[in-house]
Amino acid sequence: MADDQPLGFIGFNENHVEMLFVDPEQHGQGIGRALLDFGRQSRSAMSVDVNEQNPQATGFYQHYGFVQTDRLPLDGEGRPFPLLHMSLPAEA
Repeated sequence: MADDQPLGFIGFNENHVEMLFVDPEQHGQGIGRALLDFGRQSRSAMSVDVNEQNPQATGFYQHYGFVQTDRLPLDGEGRPFPLLHMSLPAEA
């Protein structure tokens, strides 16, 4: 927190990252990594779905160690926004 304002947050459903947001002004400061590290403290493996059209997010997760395991041509609401399923192996 800076000046009582959150710099980012993460939400899980079991081992699946449902949301991870970092203040754009704070990108590259290690906040996203710290949030994922926090999640790993209580999870043996993690997964996430990333919009294929968001190379910054895809690159972030790959840099952390996630690997693409599947690709869906439609998002969860049936729209033509391809999703990449990514997972972080337990040993990563």
